[in-house]
Amino acid sequence: MQNSAAFAYKTVGAQTVSPRVLEANLLSRAAAQLQRCRDDWDNTRHELTSALLFNRKLWTVFLGSVTGEESQLPKPLRENIANLGIFVMKQTLNVLSEPEARKLTVLININRELAAGLRERS
Repeated sequence: MQNSAAFAYKTVGAQTVSPRVLEANLLSRAAAQLQRCRDDWDNTRHELTSALLFNRKLWTVFLGSVTGEESQLPKPLRENIANLGIFVMKQTLNVLSEPEARKLTVLININRELAAGLRERS
């Protein structure tokens, strides 16, 4: 019973939140997970892979969306987002191969800035 209530709540939430706000919220969530790892490195390092995986999945969806033929964004904006996504993927691999707290800062900043931009436009 509780699972169906949670599903119903999520369904209604998804119907009432604009796609831009949803994207902004997901970017903020990813940034918060990464910042938690960065800020408490010694105690949260075990969460790093999970936080990076969540961020990578999110950016994979963005990349697929902006590079798809159905994207209605202007070509220069699609190219900028795609280039940013490629950078995020490379930086993620860099952190995974040689973990350092300071390397998370750029990923956190990118997510926060993009989230802020999405919120301004909605």
